Amino acid sequence: MKKIILPISILAIIVAIYEQSKPNKNVYIMSVCILVFMFGMMRLSAKTPSKKDDNSDENNYDKTI
Repeated sequence: MKKIILPISILAIIVAIYEQSKPNKNVYIMSVCILVFMFGMMRLSAKTPSKKDDNSDENNYDKTI
């Protein structure tokens, strides 16, 4: 899934940048590209573990012993 989301997000940003460079910008295309990019980044970052969660698990384990 990660291999699909990353290229789609990159393609959405390239299309948004290209659309931004045109004299007559289409707001709908830009909005869809930004939404696709944000959704892709949300999906990719959801799999990244948090440092805070790791530390709290270790601290809770130490307190119970």
